Amino acid sequence: MENFPLISIVGNNWFPSAPGGLDRYIYELIYTLSRLDTKISLFGLGLPKDSGDKAIEFNNLADPAQSLHHRLLSGYQASKGLALSKPDAVNIHFALNGLATLPHLPKDVPVTCSFHGPWAIESQAEGAGKASVWFKQQIEGVVYRRCDRFIVLSKAFGEILHREFSIPWEKIHIIPGGVDTQQFQNTLSRQQAREILGWPQDRFILFTPRRLVHRMGLDKLLNAIAGLKTQKSDLWLAIAGKGPLRESLERQATELGLSDQVKFLGFLPDKQLPIAYQAADLTVMPSQTLEGFGLVLLESLSSGTPALCTPVGGMPDVISGFSPELITQSPSSEALTIALESILNQTIPLPSRADCRRYAATQFNWPDIAQQVKQVLLS
Repeated sequence: MENFPLISIVGNNWFPSAPGGLDRYIYELIYTLSRLDTKISLFGLGLPKDSGDKAIEFNNLADPAQSLHHRLLSGYQASKGLALSKPDAVNIHFALNGLATLPHLPKDVPVTCSFHGPWAIESQAEGAGKASVWFKQQIEGVVYRRCDRFIVLSKAFGEILHREFSIPWEKIHIIPGGVDTQQFQNTLSRQQAREILGWPQDRFILFTPRRLVHRMGLDKLLNAIAGLKTQKSDLWLAIAGKGPLRESLERQATELGLSDQVKFLGFLPDKQLPIAYQAADLTVMPSQTLEGFGLVLLESLSSGTPALCTPVGGMPDVISGFSPELITQSPSSEALTIALESILNQTIPLPSRADCRRYAATQFNWPDIAQQVKQVLLS
């Protein structure tokens, strides 16, 4: 292990405590890299004391409950040892924490930014004030100018990086995300999974795990279901996730007459997520904007459940090579209605559970993805 390369990774929150696509990605990446003859020094927020892996060292930057300004100051102090550890490469995943570590980055070590999305633009889309958006834009600009190269999960986010931050394409590497095929399996029948969760056995079930914010498009999905002309009563939608729009979405479902067809699950523990995918007939991603990759699509496919998505961001990249007919014509409610009608009347046949699983496991397995990332980081 002494001769293994050391990669310092500047992440964000600790995934099991703070579920989300970015944090899950980092979690899967570090533990896969550790099995690929690599030592990892992870800098993040709210990390446990012990990684449980001799090849992975944890370094806490700050308390995730602190304000942005306090996290910056705390992170600056906590990352002073970064240069002393003499890493072979540095990989920044979140601009704020990256800014805290910038003064301590070794000058002769390659710095790669894994760009998971435009922080300021996403905040603006979710209603942040002008001052907050401006502050985040400045942080992103400073951090990205210091990076030697970039990794994006899709061409769509490469285009944002190029357009919004003037990053030349020759510095941008497109490497998709991976999925943990051991966690997301299709070992249960739909009936077994529904019995475990207490879900109805006699409905066509749609499942969507989403943050309840505007850009996720849940209001469009509710309107789409209300617009169905046939078989609407056979449909049952399970929405997993928390967010500021819960009350308004519940009110919308009631006003549309969908109270018996929509279930708001709230936060769904990570252990139940694979069961929920297996219980569903179809996973739906109705995102309206800024969906860089769509890890949910891979989790669903790995669990044996097909997925329907809007043509937004990097999501088409994930399923166009497998089930392009399950990409809607537009992000609108009307396009979602048309797609759902076609699925319900079997004009669009759904791929089998075995085919879904096979596609995810062969095209997006973590060992292959992590090896590609490692090559870029150390190049």
